[in-house]
Amino acid sequence: MKLTDVAAAVIERPDGCFLLGQRAPDTFYPGYWEFPGGKVEPGETPSAALVRELHEELGIEVLRADPWLRREHRYEHAHVRLSFFRVRAWRGEIRDHVHSALAWQRPDKLTVAPMLPANAPVLAALALPEFYAITAAATLGVDAQLRALARQLDAGLKLVQIREPGLAAAQREAFAGTAVALCHRFGARVLINGDPSLARSTGADGLHLPARQLATLATRPDFPLLAASCHTPRELEHAAHIGCDFVVYGPVRTTASHPHQAGLGWENFAAQIGHLGGVPPAPTFALGGLSRADLDTARRAGAHGIAAIRAAWQADER
Repeated sequence: MKLTDVAAAVIERPDGCFLLGQRAPDTFYPGYWEFPGGKVEPGETPSAALVRELHEELGIEVLRADPWLRREHRYEHAHVRLSFFRVRAWRGEIRDHVHSALAWQRPDKLTVAPMLPANAPVLAALALPEFYAITAAATLGVDAQLRALARQLDAGLKLVQIREPGLAAAQREAFAGTAVALCHRFGARVLINGDPSLARSTGADGLHLPARQLATLATRPDFPLLAASCHTPRELEHAAHIGCDFVVYGPVRTTASHPHQAGLGWENFAAQIGHLGGVPPAPTFALGGLSRADLDTARRAGAHGIAAIRAAWQADER
């Protein structure tokens, strides 16, 4: 079956709501809800197709469309490759020309159904927070790390990785158990780095794979939430292939922990995560000398969000 490229838009308001359209009666999957967009024409880039389609479908001029996520799906009538962009600014009043209806929705509270089958992982990706904090108890001290974790959870932190190669096994196990319980108390999700047994025994939400561990896997481990560290486009594609829910990619800048490893810089970061069509195959968190202040730059480069170790635990980091 021929592969058809499609550009799709997550059109977002400042309040976090995004726009869905209901497919018309004379189309495949009539009545199903979808993200606005359409086919990429020959000789057209996905971003150019997005601008054209949103003008034709909704009558708006796109001012900002950040590359975000690439997905493939096989329907009974078509094999599609969807390039999703986060449309955060546009000009003009939205007026529908092709759908039966439009609806603004929130990732955590959909009020319309059914959705097109290809969009289930897209909705799950939209529900991911934009900041991923990585623990450093071996550096900060266990008690100081737990205090910092509690402070940031109280400030709204929702996604945490426990990565403690510098702790002795017993201390690491005790810290992980306490940290997981603390995260769950605040409604945050937490992943354990590289240790499936510890992830299960502590009741963590998932597993984070170091790149070397990712390379050994041909299928997805059985965890509700799975992430991976990637440093090359090949690793990123493999993480997407086995079904990782998101990845971290870097380093973008030189870091204190790896002072002799040069950072990619934002231009190379964007080129590597979007090396096929300009859009990454999985939600990607930029890593390496970054903080929340870098979020907007990261979004423009194609990242879903920011991952951080030291910056995550600074008292003024919110």
